Amino acid sequence: MRKEIIKIENLKRQFTMGSETVHALKGISFTIHEGEFVTIMGSSGSGKSTMLNILGCLDQPTSGIYQIDGVSVKDLNRNQLATIRNEKIGFIFQSYNLLARTSAIENVELPLLYNSKVSSEERRERAVKALEMVGLGERLHHTPSQLSGGQQQRVAIARSLVNNPVMILADEATGNLDTRTSYEIMSLFQELNDKGITITFVTHEPDIATFSNRTIVLKDGEIMQDYTNYKVESAAEQLANLPKENN
Repeated sequence: MRKEIIKIENLKRQFTMGSETVHALKGISFTIHEGEFVTIMGSSGSGKSTMLNILGCLDQPTSGIYQIDGVSVKDLNRNQLATIRNEKIGFIFQSYNLLARTSAIENVELPLLYNSKVSSEERRERAVKALEMVGLGERLHHTPSQLSGGQQQRVAIARSLVNNPVMILADEATGNLDTRTSYEIMSLFQELNDKGITITFVTHEPDIATFSNRTIVLKDGEIMQDYTNYKVESAAEQLANLPKENN
Protein backbone atom coordinates (compact mmCIF):
# COMPACT_ATOMS: atom_id res chain seq x y z
CA MET A 1 0.00 0.00 0.00
CA ARG A 2 1.15 3.50 -0.79
CA LYS A 3 1.77 5.77 2.16
CA GLU A 4 -1.06 8.00 3.40
CA ILE A 5 -0.06 11.64 3.05
CA ILE A 6 -3.40 13.19 4.01
CA LYS A 7 -6.04 11.56 6.19
CA ILE A 8 -9.28 13.42 6.89
CA GLU A 9 -12.15 11.93 8.87
CA ASN A 10 -15.50 13.53 9.63
CA LEU A 11 -13.96 16.99 9.38
CA LYS A 12 -16.19 19.89 10.35
CA ARG A 13 -15.56 23.61 10.38
CA GLN A 14 -18.08 26.13 11.56
CA PHE A 15 -17.87 29.87 12.04
CA THR A 16 -20.03 32.05 14.25
CA MET A 17 -21.09 35.25 12.52
CA GLY A 18 -23.14 37.35 14.91
CA SER A 19 -26.00 35.13 16.06
CA GLU A 20 -25.63 32.79 13.09
CA THR A 21 -23.49 29.64 12.78
CA VAL A 22 -22.10 28.97 9.32
CA HIS A 23 -21.27 25.31 8.61
CA ALA A 24 -18.45 25.63 6.07
CA LEU A 25 -17.52 21.92 6.17
CA LYS A 26 -20.08 19.34 7.25
CA GLY A 27 -18.26 16.14 8.13
CA ILE A 28 -15.90 15.46 5.23
CA SER A 29 -13.74 12.34 4.90
CA PHE A 30 -11.05 11.45 2.34
CA THR A 31 -7.49 10.15 2.08
CA ILE A 32 -4.69 11.21 -0.28
CA HIS A 33 -1.87 8.74 -0.91
CA GLU A 34 1.72 9.39 -1.90
CA GLY A 35 2.11 10.15 -5.61
CA GLU A 36 -1.51 11.17 -6.22
CA PHE A 37 -2.43 14.30 -8.19
CA VAL A 38 -5.78 15.42 -6.76
CA THR A 39 -7.86 18.41 -7.77
CA ILE A 40 -10.34 19.81 -5.26
CA MET A 41 -13.11 21.65 -7.08
CA GLY A 42 -16.08 23.70 -6.05
CA SER A 43 -17.79 26.98 -6.76
CA SER A 44 -17.80 29.96 -4.41
CA GLY A 45 -19.31 28.96 -1.04
CA SER A 46 -18.60 25.24 -1.51
CA GLY A 47 -16.12 25.09 1.38
CA LYS A 48 -13.13 24.84 -0.96
CA SER A 49 -11.23 27.78 0.58
CA THR A 50 -11.91 26.52 4.11
CA MET A 51 -10.63 23.07 3.06
CA LEU A 52 -7.50 24.65 1.58
CA ASN A 53 -6.80 26.60 4.78
CA ILE A 54 -7.16 23.46 6.91
CA LEU A 55 -5.01 21.36 4.56
CA GLY A 56 -2.35 24.09 4.70
CA CYS A 57 -2.48 24.25 8.54
CA LEU A 58 -3.57 27.89 8.28
CA ASP A 59 -6.81 27.07 10.09
CA GLN A 60 -7.95 24.35 12.49
CA PRO A 61 -11.11 22.24 12.10
CA THR A 62 -13.90 22.58 14.65
CA SER A 63 -13.98 18.78 14.99
CA GLY A 64 -12.79 15.66 13.20
CA ILE A 65 -9.36 14.31 12.28
CA TYR A 66 -6.71 15.85 10.03
CA GLN A 67 -3.38 14.04 9.73
CA ILE A 68 -0.55 14.99 7.39
CA ASP A 69 2.28 12.49 6.93
CA GLY A 70 1.13 10.64 10.04
CA VAL A 71 1.04 13.77 12.24
CA SER A 72 -2.29 14.80 13.78
CA VAL A 73 -2.53 18.59 13.61
CA LYS A 74 -5.30 18.88 16.20
CA ASP A 75 -3.16 19.43 19.27
CA LEU A 76 -0.25 21.33 17.70
CA ASN A 77 0.63 24.82 18.89
CA ARG A 78 1.33 27.73 16.55
CA ASN A 79 5.06 27.05 16.32
CA GLN A 80 4.51 23.37 15.58
CA LEU A 81 1.95 24.24 12.91
CA ALA A 82 4.44 26.68 11.36
CA THR A 83 7.06 23.91 11.26
CA ILE A 84 4.59 21.54 9.53
CA ARG A 85 3.76 24.27 6.99
CA ASN A 86 7.42 24.94 6.31
CA GLU A 87 8.72 21.37 6.18
CA LYS A 88 5.84 19.22 4.93
CA ILE A 89 3.83 21.48 2.60
CA GLY A 90 4.95 23.35 -0.50
CA PHE A 91 2.52 26.24 -1.10
CA ILE A 92 1.76 27.74 -4.51
CA PHE A 93 -0.61 30.70 -4.76
CA GLN A 94 -2.56 32.32 -7.57
CA SER A 95 -0.70 35.60 -7.06
CA TYR A 96 2.81 34.00 -6.90
CA ASN A 97 3.64 35.83 -3.60
CA LEU A 98 7.24 36.57 -4.63
CA LEU A 99 9.33 39.32 -3.05
CA ALA A 100 9.51 42.03 -5.72
CA ARG A 101 13.09 43.28 -5.29
CA THR A 102 14.56 39.83 -4.71
CA SER A 103 16.11 37.55 -7.32
CA ALA A 104 14.56 34.22 -8.33
CA ILE A 105 17.19 32.25 -6.42
CA GLU A 106 16.73 34.32 -3.25
CA ASN A 107 12.93 33.89 -3.46
CA VAL A 108 13.39 30.12 -3.74
CA GLU A 109 15.83 30.05 -0.80
CA LEU A 110 13.30 31.72 1.53
CA PRO A 111 11.66 28.59 3.06
CA LEU A 112 15.13 27.24 3.90
CA LEU A 113 16.08 30.35 5.89
CA TYR A 114 13.87 29.00 8.69
CA ASN A 115 15.51 25.59 8.59
CA SER A 116 18.51 25.64 10.93
CA LYS A 117 19.64 22.21 9.69
CA VAL A 118 20.48 23.59 6.23
CA SER A 119 23.78 25.45 5.68
CA SER A 120 23.94 28.50 3.38
CA GLU A 121 25.87 26.43 0.80
CA GLU A 122 23.26 23.68 0.79
CA ARG A 123 20.50 26.28 0.67
CA ARG A 124 21.99 27.78 -2.48
CA GLU A 125 22.52 24.34 -4.06
CA ARG A 126 18.94 23.25 -3.38
CA ALA A 127 17.54 26.52 -4.75
CA VAL A 128 19.55 26.16 -7.98
CA LYS A 129 18.41 22.55 -8.36
CA ALA A 130 14.75 23.50 -7.81
CA LEU A 131 14.96 26.29 -10.40
CA GLU A 132 16.60 23.91 -12.86
CA MET A 133 13.73 21.43 -12.26
CA VAL A 134 11.22 24.06 -13.39
CA GLY A 135 13.29 25.11 -16.40
CA LEU A 136 14.65 28.39 -15.01
CA GLY A 137 18.32 27.51 -14.64
CA GLU A 138 19.17 30.51 -16.86
CA ARG A 139 17.11 32.97 -14.83
CA LEU A 140 18.58 32.60 -11.33
CA HIS A 141 19.34 36.29 -10.82
CA HIS A 142 16.29 37.83 -12.48
CA THR A 143 13.79 39.68 -10.27
CA PRO A 144 10.03 39.10 -10.68
CA SER A 145 9.66 42.27 -12.79
CA GLN A 146 12.11 40.76 -15.30
CA LEU A 147 10.05 37.56 -15.61
CA SER A 148 6.74 36.78 -17.34
CA GLY A 149 3.72 35.63 -15.31
CA GLY A 150 4.40 32.02 -16.23
CA GLN A 151 8.07 32.33 -15.21
CA GLN A 152 7.08 33.93 -11.90
CA GLN A 153 4.76 31.00 -11.22
CA ARG A 154 7.65 28.63 -12.03
CA VAL A 155 9.76 30.44 -9.41
CA ALA A 156 6.88 29.94 -6.95
CA ILE A 157 6.79 26.23 -7.84
CA ALA A 158 10.56 25.96 -7.34
CA ARG A 159 10.16 27.64 -3.94
CA SER A 160 7.47 25.07 -3.03
CA LEU A 161 9.85 22.21 -3.91
CA VAL A 162 12.99 23.41 -2.14
CA ASN A 163 12.17 21.89 1.26
CA ASN A 164 11.32 18.46 -0.23
CA PRO A 165 7.73 18.65 1.10
CA VAL A 166 5.47 15.60 1.37
CA MET A 167 2.83 17.48 -0.64
CA ILE A 168 2.49 20.48 -2.91
CA LEU A 169 -0.66 22.49 -2.15
CA ALA A 170 -1.66 24.77 -5.03
CA ASP A 171 -4.39 27.40 -4.75
CA GLU A 172 -5.81 28.38 -8.17
CA ALA A 173 -2.21 28.25 -9.42
CA THR A 174 -3.25 28.94 -13.03
CA GLY A 175 -5.91 31.53 -12.15
CA ASN A 176 -3.92 34.55 -13.35
CA LEU A 177 -2.47 32.91 -16.47
CA ASP A 178 -3.64 32.75 -20.08
CA THR A 179 -4.52 29.38 -21.65
CA ARG A 180 -1.11 28.75 -23.18
CA THR A 181 0.78 29.54 -19.97
CA SER A 182 -1.75 27.56 -17.90
CA TYR A 183 -1.04 24.48 -20.02
CA GLU A 184 2.71 25.04 -19.65
CA ILE A 185 2.34 25.18 -15.85
CA MET A 186 0.02 22.14 -15.79
CA SER A 187 2.53 20.26 -17.95
CA LEU A 188 5.17 21.07 -15.33
CA PHE A 189 2.88 19.82 -12.53
CA GLN A 190 2.37 16.57 -14.46
CA GLU A 191 6.14 16.16 -14.85
CA LEU A 192 6.63 16.70 -11.10
CA ASN A 193 3.85 14.22 -10.34
CA ASP A 194 5.50 11.67 -12.66
CA LYS A 195 8.56 11.98 -10.40
CA GLY A 196 6.40 10.90 -7.45
CA ILE A 197 5.53 14.29 -5.98
CA THR A 198 2.08 14.39 -4.34
CA ILE A 199 -0.01 17.35 -5.54
CA THR A 200 -3.28 18.75 -4.21
CA PHE A 201 -4.58 21.41 -6.58
CA VAL A 202 -7.53 23.60 -5.59
CA THR A 203 -9.35 25.08 -8.59
CA HIS A 204 -12.76 26.10 -9.93
CA GLU A 205 -11.74 25.38 -13.55
CA PRO A 206 -13.07 22.02 -14.85
CA ASP A 207 -10.52 21.83 -17.70
CA ILE A 208 -7.65 21.98 -15.16
CA ALA A 209 -9.11 18.96 -13.34
CA THR A 210 -8.74 16.83 -16.51
CA PHE A 211 -4.95 16.94 -15.98
CA SER A 212 -5.13 15.26 -12.55
CA ASN A 213 -5.77 11.59 -11.75
CA ARG A 214 -8.49 12.23 -9.15
CA THR A 215 -11.08 14.93 -8.50
CA ILE A 216 -12.96 15.77 -5.30
CA VAL A 217 -15.98 18.05 -5.84
CA LEU A 218 -17.30 20.07 -2.90
CA LYS A 219 -20.71 21.70 -2.67
CA ASP A 220 -22.26 23.40 0.36
CA GLY A 221 -19.56 22.00 2.63
CA GLU A 222 -19.98 18.38 1.55
CA ILE A 223 -18.28 16.05 -0.92
CA MET A 224 -20.57 15.65 -3.92
CA GLN A 225 -18.15 13.52 -5.95
CA ASP A 226 -14.79 11.84 -5.42
CA TYR A 227 -13.72 10.03 -8.57
CA THR A 228 -10.65 8.64 -10.31
CA ASN A 229 -9.89 10.13 -13.71
CA TYR A 230 -9.05 7.16 -15.92
CA LYS A 231 -8.40 9.34 -18.95
CA VAL A 232 -5.89 11.93 -17.77
CA GLU A 233 -5.30 14.60 -20.43
CA SER A 234 -1.71 15.48 -21.27
CA ALA A 235 -1.12 19.20 -20.76
CA ALA A 236 1.92 19.02 -23.06
CA GLU A 237 -0.26 17.60 -25.85
CA GLN A 238 -2.97 20.22 -25.29
CA LEU A 239 -0.26 22.87 -25.44
CA ALA A 240 1.09 21.46 -28.71
CA ASN A 241 -2.43 21.54 -30.20
CA LEU A 242 -2.99 25.24 -29.49
CA PRO A 243 -2.88 27.51 -32.57
CA LYS A 244 0.58 28.97 -33.12
CA GLU A 245 0.93 32.56 -31.98
CA ASN A 246 1.87 35.16 -34.57
CA ASN A 247 4.97 37.04 -33.57
